[in-house]
Amino acid sequence: MPEDLRNSFQSEGIMATLQVLGGKWKPIILYILLNEGTKRFGELRRMIPTITQGMLTNQLRELERDGMIIRRVYQEIPPKVEYYVSEHGRTLNDVLGEMCGWGFQHIEHTKKMEEHDQLSKP
Repeated sequence: MPEDLRNSFQSEGIMATLQVLGGKWKPIILYILLNEGTKRFGELRRMIPTITQGMLTNQLRELERDGMIIRRVYQEIPPKVEYYVSEHGRTLNDVLGEMCGWGFQHIEHTKKMEEHDQLSKP
């Protein structure tokens, strides 16, 4: 019987990556910040309309805690807060680019499978 992969040395890197990028929103937030640059909370919220305010706040806090993004607070009225990718977070650029490319390939694969299924029906 194979060793439990969750405890396997070979899977430690994947588990560490998923710990940081896990979930639906973190990769999208990072992708936006990497490709669009520094954003304020409201801008991110408008760019991801299906995320709730609470979830965005939570995901930004976790990304900041993990050192992927930096939160810059300006001492002005009203308060201004910006988010940008840290130097360490920039190391995910290639990973997220590959994920994006794979996603498009998967979409095409799924379409072809659906078309094949439609043609196979009597």
